[in-house]
Amino acid sequence: MDWTRTAVAAPVLAALWLGAAPAATADDGPDGVHLLLNGAFGSRPGELIDIDVRGVRARGDVTVTSPVFPRRVRLDRYHRDGPGHHARPAVSMAVRPGTYPLTVHAGGEVVAKDQVEVTEARRPEFRASAPGEVLRPGERLALSFDDLYPGERGEAFTASSPAFRSKVRLTHDPGGVHWHNPRMFTALVALPLDVPDGTYKVTLSGPDGRRVDDKPLEVRAARPGDRDYVGKVRGPAFFAGPDRPEEARTHGHKVRSGGTVNVLWSDSSPDPGEEERLMATSPAFERPVALRRDDSKAGDGDDPRYHGPARVRPGLESGRYPVTVISHHGRVKRTGHLLVAGADPAPAGGPDRTLLIVAASTGLAAAGVAAGAWALRRRARPTGA
Repeated sequence: MDWTRTAVAAPVLAALWLGAAPAATADDGPDGVHLLLNGAFGSRPGELIDIDVRGVRARGDVTVTSPVFPRRVRLDRYHRDGPGHHARPAVSMAVRPGTYPLTVHAGGEVVAKDQVEVTEARRPEFRASAPGEVLRPGERLALSFDDLYPGERGEAFTASSPAFRSKVRLTHDPGGVHWHNPRMFTALVALPLDVPDGTYKVTLSGPDGRRVDDKPLEVRAARPGDRDYVGKVRGPAFFAGPDRPEEARTHGHKVRSGGTVNVLWSDSSPDPGEEERLMATSPAFERPVALRRDDSKAGDGDDPRYHGPARVRPGLESGRYPVTVISHHGRVKRTGHLLVAGADPAPAGGPDRTLLIVAASTGLAAAGVAAGAWALRRRARPTGA
């Protein structure tokens, strides 16, 4: 509906109506006046028509008359990209469907003409999603309430649903794509990333809190086999140095009890918001580990990858421990295994048992040598000494 049409004043006006002269030839007329109508085809009662007139040389007001308007419309002068006149009047709510003339007046004369087509009014309509549409967790949902109908009132509408974190306010945007409908109220709401699969009701309420309408909303996370599921994960893998993810190994990485290991995860197409909820869990870790997106230059050109450091619990026995990462809203679960070397039996901060054994052995050996030397000295003494 919101399209643009150009008309030109005499002497080329008649030719334009007959289709012999395109709008681009309007500048050829020495006294040509450009009339640009936006939204003049298929307008409903109450919708706005954008009227732009250029090339008027006469002094005084520039006005527009048409049976679709309740009164003569005065255009405002502007100097944006050259002088011109502009207005956005609304089609009268009482106009019946049909085609009506529109005339531009300046200096007491008619300087341009065109036509306005009006269609029937439509009952108010609330939309939450297209019929049969399935939305994904984290996806943005467009809400709209077309309230353009005789007798309808109210300027504040809200939508609520168990699928939303909070109520959403619908407002009219005069600079948006629905500028021509002054009673089109819209909103964008992002579904929570963790919303469970299910069918939810979205309820629209009026300014007094009364229910206006409700619509069903189906939410389901994509699964392997769905056309929009393109995830390809790798991991978990493990590496030692915090700056060496390229050395990560999925098998055979060993860490000491009480030490630190870095967990790596990659995905060719992560779900929206994965950066905020990827976790690695393991009975070997002191706590679950948040895996953050690697934005370093080292990761340029690779699939998105995530890693984070995990503290291994002290006192663990040697063994092979599982490490699990769940992504894509629980649809993808991968488990790797980490080798843990058992804790040193020496108490933290105490003497090294190996050194104690060496020291004890050395002491015993020294005592033996001393005893032998004493015995030899006894034998070497004279008998009468």
